[in-house]
Amino acid sequence: MAPPFAARLEALQGWRASMLAGLGEVDRFLAAHDLRDRTVAARIAALRRRLAGDKRMLAVVGEFSRGKSELINALLLAGCGRRILPATPGRTTMCPVELGYEIGTRPSVALLPMETRRDEATLAELRADPARWTRFEFDLGDPARLAELLAQVAATRGASLDEARALGLWDDAQPQANPPVDAQGQVEIPLWRHALVNHPHPLLRRGLAVLDTPGLNALGAEPELTLGLLPAAQAVVFVLGADTGVTRSDLELWRDHLASRPVAHFVVLNKIDTLRDPLLAPDAVAQQIETQRRTVAQSLGVDLGAVFAVSAREALVARIEGDAGALERSGLPRLETALAAGLLDEGREGLQRLIGDALGDLRARTTHRLGERRRQIAEQTLELRGLRGKSSARLRAARQRVAVEEHDFERCMVQIQALRAVHKRLLEQALTALAGEGLRREVEQLQQALRPALFRLDTRAAFGALCARLRESLGQGEARSVEIQAMLAAGCTRLNAEFGFAIELPPPPALAHFGDELALIESSYARYLGLAGALRLLQPRAMEQFKRMLLSKLRVVFESAGAEIELWSRSLIAQIDAQVGERRSAFARRAAALERIDQAAGELERRLAELAAQDTALLRAQGRMGELVEALLTAPAMPEPAARERRVAVP
Repeated sequence: MAPPFAARLEALQGWRASMLAGLGEVDRFLAAHDLRDRTVAARIAALRRRLAGDKRMLAVVGEFSRGKSELINALLLAGCGRRILPATPGRTTMCPVELGYEIGTRPSVALLPMETRRDEATLAELRADPARWTRFEFDLGDPARLAELLAQVAATRGASLDEARALGLWDDAQPQANPPVDAQGQVEIPLWRHALVNHPHPLLRRGLAVLDTPGLNALGAEPELTLGLLPAAQAVVFVLGADTGVTRSDLELWRDHLASRPVAHFVVLNKIDTLRDPLLAPDAVAQQIETQRRTVAQSLGVDLGAVFAVSAREALVARIEGDAGALERSGLPRLETALAAGLLDEGREGLQRLIGDALGDLRARTTHRLGERRRQIAEQTLELRGLRGKSSARLRAARQRVAVEEHDFERCMVQIQALRAVHKRLLEQALTALAGEGLRREVEQLQQALRPALFRLDTRAAFGALCARLRESLGQGEARSVEIQAMLAAGCTRLNAEFGFAIELPPPPALAHFGDELALIESSYARYLGLAGALRLLQPRAMEQFKRMLLSKLRVVFESAGAEIELWSRSLIAQIDAQVGERRSAFARRAAALERIDQAAGELERRLAELAAQDTALLRAQGRMGELVEALLTAPAMPEPAARERRVAVP
């Protein structure tokens, strides 16, 4: 009973593998035909890294006791033959749990002690420090051991109020969110802050990652969940209880952390088995479930088709027992089909657009370079045919003409050096606008502005001003790119006219998608800067952690934008360098051919035959490059699911 989700992920992995193989063939072709300069190699390598490292993050979010862990058990871990993630009544998952797979590492569960919250280091920084984690390896043949290790995510311990405050787990300004105090004056806190499960499950090996989150209070206590992990997810499953519907805390979690995120949302009305009543007819039960679905859709403001009625417990049992009928009645296959379309198909389409844009540009550049080589061969052929039957004096004159043309051509290097100098200055200006040092100053300026704003509860205005300046910096980087393109275009027009170059410059990269990423960060952090978040930032440790997280997020956006501008800009200079090199090689070949012809009459016809063969080879190379690129651009998409899988129905 391979689930639709698994089948589609398998297809996505197969498509990625075919793309990687195709890119490898393109790379080898370019190298074999001396068309693989440093810039082209870097671009192909970047595409291959993106394909090989592509992951799809699915975040499962909901309040305590909604069945999130059981849903992950049914979706992912039923093959273990037992329940793996703890899913007993009451609070189970007390810390975020990430399930994924890292190639070359042994199966393990890594737990981050709650005491690390005393440090200023962010979760992202702690990931790079294995010494801070408690790691347990497990044997794939021992699911009981894995279940025992994962039971740790539910572990708690007692702590004094002072310790809870120091760890950010007690907030005097929000007493309703604090845990109860026992007779000894202690509160119960999670033992672990975060858990990483490295498991070579077939779906995880193929690039899926799953995040299991605790409830609303835990989301508020760990800002990196709302500011880092959730925004990184490509899809979010919001789990509700079928018996409770949308509670007040469910609605608060949805509005504060999920509703406005521009990702695929799937709402799961879990535990529909609790609505089944032996005293009611099946049709009446189905009508109750349908009514609950409609109520949930209306309360959350989502389409009815995005709300799925599921029994995760029945689905897990059905998968373990191999009962296809019970699995269908659980409602899980319909959710899996929707996840496959929303999470996997859209991921493939995004990658395909990226590859298509890069290959289109690569094909144009390659065709242009091969065409330039053919043009030079045509000129040589015409020149040599004119020497048939000519005297040695005419041959010497031809050699002198080549030498004069080569000398004249070398004059263009003065203009090229001037272009390089101006290009370097403009590129530095463009990258300075996006540099990390400027980001650090901006975030520190925000920190200074937030201190008085916290007491006026005016934090969002200060943060909005920062984001406006950052958008301006992105705009400056894009404007500098336009200047670089205009300057080089003017210089290359002169080179084309005076020295016979055939340089064509692509348009500068648009940075709009980086603006979209900045808007997503702004939206995430603006929500965090509401009343509750502002009060939390009054604590120095919380403020420092906020600054470090924000800076790390912004640095990724701006460094990526700078890298894109730099790669584009250097590709322009690389095109000029390639044509200069081609021209010099052509002069050398012409001089050598004339010298050989002067020495042997038969050499002329042989050289003409060589040129004809070279032209034929270049023509074939142009066709082959087109075939390779077309094969990648028209690679078949993942197969459409069967009609039964496409149907979204209510059990």
